[in-house]
Amino acid sequence: MSNAIMDLVDKANLKADVPKFEIGDTIDVHTKILEGNKERIQVFSGVVIARSGRGSQEMFTVRRIVGGEGVERKFPVHSPRIDKVEVKRSGVTRRAKLYFLRDRIGKAVRLKERRRV
Repeated sequence: MSNAIMDLVDKANLKADVPKFEIGDTIDVHTKILEGNKERIQVFSGVVIARSGRGSQEMFTVRRIVGGEGVERKFPVHSPRIDKVEVKRSGVTRRAKLYFLRDRIGKAVRLKERRRV
Protein backbone atom coordinates (compact mmCIF):
# COMPACT_ATOMS: atom_id res chain seq x y z
CA MET A 1 0.00 0.00 0.00
CA SER A 2 2.67 2.52 0.98
CA ASN A 3 4.77 1.64 -2.09
CA ALA A 4 1.86 2.61 -4.33
CA ILE A 5 1.61 6.01 -2.66
CA MET A 6 5.37 6.55 -2.94
CA ASP A 7 5.24 5.62 -6.64
CA LEU A 8 2.55 8.25 -7.23
CA VAL A 9 4.65 10.92 -5.51
CA ASP A 10 7.73 9.83 -7.51
CA LYS A 11 5.83 9.94 -10.79
CA ALA A 12 5.02 13.63 -10.29
CA ASN A 13 8.74 14.49 -10.07
CA LEU A 14 9.95 12.49 -13.09
CA LYS A 15 11.13 14.18 -16.28
CA ALA A 16 9.37 13.15 -19.47
CA ASP A 17 12.26 13.82 -21.87
CA VAL A 18 15.10 11.73 -20.38
CA PRO A 19 17.35 10.46 -23.20
CA LYS A 20 18.28 6.80 -23.34
CA PHE A 21 21.93 6.28 -22.41
CA GLU A 22 23.75 3.29 -21.01
CA ILE A 23 26.92 2.40 -19.14
CA GLY A 24 29.97 3.07 -21.33
CA ASP A 25 28.37 5.85 -23.38
CA THR A 26 30.25 9.13 -23.80
CA ILE A 27 27.83 11.93 -22.99
CA ASP A 28 27.63 15.70 -22.54
CA VAL A 29 25.65 16.78 -19.46
CA HIS A 30 24.40 20.38 -19.73
CA THR A 31 23.85 21.68 -16.20
CA LYS A 32 22.39 25.01 -15.13
CA ILE A 33 24.79 26.99 -12.94
CA LEU A 34 23.58 29.95 -10.89
CA GLU A 35 26.18 32.71 -10.44
CA GLY A 36 24.79 35.64 -8.51
CA ASN A 37 21.58 36.53 -10.31
CA LYS A 38 22.69 35.11 -13.68
CA GLU A 39 22.16 31.57 -14.87
CA ARG A 40 24.37 29.84 -17.43
CA ILE A 41 24.83 26.38 -18.90
CA GLN A 42 28.00 24.40 -18.14
CA VAL A 43 28.84 21.21 -20.03
CA PHE A 44 30.44 18.19 -18.34
CA SER A 45 31.65 15.59 -20.89
CA GLY A 46 32.73 12.08 -20.02
CA VAL A 47 31.99 8.37 -19.89
CA VAL A 48 29.08 6.98 -17.87
CA ILE A 49 30.66 4.53 -15.43
CA ALA A 50 27.66 3.79 -13.18
CA ARG A 51 23.92 4.12 -12.78
CA SER A 52 22.09 3.53 -9.53
CA GLY A 53 18.68 3.91 -7.94
CA ARG A 54 15.27 4.05 -9.54
CA GLY A 55 12.47 6.52 -9.98
CA SER A 56 13.16 10.06 -8.85
CA GLN A 57 16.28 8.92 -6.91
CA GLU A 58 18.04 7.54 -10.01
CA MET A 59 21.66 8.76 -10.36
CA PHE A 60 24.44 8.34 -12.89
CA THR A 61 28.19 8.87 -12.55
CA VAL A 62 30.26 10.48 -15.31
CA ARG A 63 34.07 10.29 -15.41
CA ARG A 64 36.50 12.36 -17.45
CA ILE A 65 40.20 13.18 -17.42
CA VAL A 66 41.17 16.82 -16.76
CA GLY A 67 44.84 17.78 -16.65
CA GLY A 68 45.93 14.17 -16.17
CA GLU A 69 43.61 13.68 -13.18
CA GLY A 70 40.38 11.70 -13.21
CA VAL A 71 37.27 13.67 -12.24
CA GLU A 72 33.97 11.98 -11.43
CA ARG A 73 30.64 13.65 -10.90
CA LYS A 74 27.28 12.19 -9.92
CA PHE A 75 24.09 13.61 -11.40
CA PRO A 76 20.43 12.91 -10.60
CA VAL A 77 18.68 11.80 -13.81
CA HIS A 78 15.48 13.75 -13.10
CA SER A 79 17.05 16.92 -11.66
CA PRO A 80 15.63 20.27 -12.79
CA ARG A 81 19.25 21.57 -12.82
CA ILE A 82 20.09 19.29 -15.76
CA ASP A 83 19.15 21.06 -18.98
CA LYS A 84 19.87 18.17 -21.35
CA VAL A 85 22.00 15.08 -21.85
CA GLU A 86 23.54 14.42 -25.27
CA VAL A 87 24.91 11.01 -26.21
CA LYS A 88 28.12 11.49 -28.24
CA ARG A 89 29.09 7.85 -28.75
CA SER A 90 28.10 4.46 -27.39
CA GLY A 91 30.63 2.10 -25.89
CA VAL A 92 30.55 -1.69 -25.75
CA THR A 93 30.62 -2.97 -22.16
CA ARG A 94 30.01 -6.27 -20.44
CA ARG A 95 29.66 -4.92 -16.93
CA ALA A 96 27.15 -2.85 -14.98
CA LYS A 97 29.81 -0.67 -13.30
CA LEU A 98 33.03 0.50 -14.97
CA TYR A 99 35.03 1.26 -11.85
CA PHE A 100 38.04 -0.53 -13.38
CA LEU A 101 38.55 2.54 -15.60
CA ARG A 102 39.81 4.41 -12.52
CA ASP A 103 43.03 2.38 -12.57
CA ARG A 104 43.71 2.91 -16.27
CA ILE A 105 45.47 5.77 -18.02
CA GLY A 106 45.95 6.90 -21.61
CA LYS A 107 44.62 4.76 -24.43
CA ALA A 108 43.62 1.96 -22.04
CA VAL A 109 40.63 4.06 -20.93
CA ARG A 110 39.01 3.90 -24.38
CA LEU A 111 36.06 1.57 -25.01
CA LYS A 112 35.07 -0.04 -28.29
CA GLU A 113 32.30 1.83 -30.05
CA ARG A 114 28.91 0.16 -30.42
CA ARG A 115 27.63 0.18 -33.97
CA ARG A 116 24.12 1.47 -34.37
CA VAL A 117 21.85 -0.18 -36.90
